[in-house]
Amino acid sequence: MRNQIDLLATVTVLGVLEQAYFALQVIYARRKYKISPPETTGHPEFERIFRAQVNCSEYFPIFISLLWVAGIFFHQGVAAVCGLLYLYTRFKYFQGYTVAAQGRLGPLYASARLLWLLLGLAVAGLLAHFLLPRSSAWMAALAWPLQLLGAW
Repeated sequence: MRNQIDLLATVTVLGVLEQAYFALQVIYARRKYKISPPETTGHPEFERIFRAQVNCSEYFPIFISLLWVAGIFFHQGVAAVCGLLYLYTRFKYFQGYTVAAQGRLGPLYASARLLWLLLGLAVAGLLAHFLLPRSSAWMAALAWPLQLLGAW
């Protein structure tokens, strides 16, 4: 079973490490600008770093849920690639937001599109799971291109 979820697990751990990196950036900014918890306002650079971290944290449960459902019910490899792209866009979002609020917009839109894609893959996989017979010849034909890519 491990080889059926290894890519999803890897992307999940990378996502957790990314969240930890974002949280550390808030800690460093608090020290730099002398803003003690629970304060969330102060220097504009601190506020942007704080908001970027909170925003990424808010979307993380949605991302992880969609990653795993899409990976289990649609295709692990496709979901993992989407997950890696999502993590990259969130990193670019964080970097852009810390410099200027407008810098977050391009990566924000890209990460939103990837979440919608993961949602579509998850829904397609679930529909196929519940509605299509397992021995269907046409289902095998649909799965054939993915098998050519390798059975992740």
